[in-house]
Amino acid sequence: MSLGGAIKVVLIAGGVGGAKMAEGLYNLKNVELSIIGNIADDEAFHGLWVSPDIDTLTYTLAGEIDRQQGWGVADEGHRALETLSKLGKDTWMSLGDRDFGLHIYRTNRRHNGDRPTDIAADIAKSFGLTCNLILPTDDTVQTKVRTASGWLSFQEYFVKEHCAPDVLKLHYDGIEQSTPTEEALSAIAGADLIVVAPSNPLVSILPIMMVPGILEAIKAAKAPKIGVSPIINGGVVKGPADKMLASMGHDATALGVARIYAEFLDCFVLDHLDKTHASAINALGLSTHFDTILMKTLEDKKRLAAELLAVSGVLDTLGAESVEQRA
Repeated sequence: MSLGGAIKVVLIAGGVGGAKMAEGLYNLKNVELSIIGNIADDEAFHGLWVSPDIDTLTYTLAGEIDRQQGWGVADEGHRALETLSKLGKDTWMSLGDRDFGLHIYRTNRRHNGDRPTDIAADIAKSFGLTCNLILPTDDTVQTKVRTASGWLSFQEYFVKEHCAPDVLKLHYDGIEQSTPTEEALSAIAGADLIVVAPSNPLVSILPIMMVPGILEAIKAAKAPKIGVSPIINGGVVKGPADKMLASMGHDATALGVARIYAEFLDCFVLDHLDKTHASAINALGLSTHFDTILMKTLEDKKRLAAELLAVSGVLDTLGAESVEQRA
């Protein structure tokens, strides 16, 4: 980055928590944001390919997200699902009418042989996004969840079963054979700062990191790597991350997440309520920074995003004095 130019930030992100962090960074004027989003939650419904985390990122940054539930489109109807239900189809996966339009578009493009990365980028552009929304791989990778009753797809576990069963094992089908996209590798190599969003570490972040070549690229990148804890005082704002961590033998704490990320992060950002974990996290080789990391408003998101740039040292290194927020 040239002096006075945009700061190139790469965000590694899942859905809801990732989208909050993305909003903060997206609304800093001198940040050139690239988001590498999770595709391991993807699944086919009613013959259509659905990409929940990528769509949540897209809808959020486009200002069309349903804020109350955190995903899907605001001002949505469900008449298509009503018809499918009347026809005897299983409709536990709640897809709205406007949402269906996006899935139809994506599926048609995939059937025509277009790259998933190009499809995601074109969708983002059509929704007015000015950041780079990048897939870690164009190959199909799907998270499978083993419970006492057997294996489930992630959406079956998350939506149909409401995250109720204990998670005994996770498997990312297809990940060993997958190859990283050139867009992802290029963004990582050229980044001034790499941020890991406060997303579920097991089903949002690791499926990105485990695409062969991604973790190695992050480790080799010269940019500082900073992560934000998805756990605050032993609990989560939304989602099953704490329950999944505990059932799989991890500490369901910020420290437990830091142990998972220790091999590739430089700094871990925690909430003030988790200061008791400082020495143990420092012993892992990570520096720590404490802040208010609960993001309720856009101002919260922008403030935390600006703080990440300051804490990482990237502003000092690049000669920038401050970051501006978009109106």
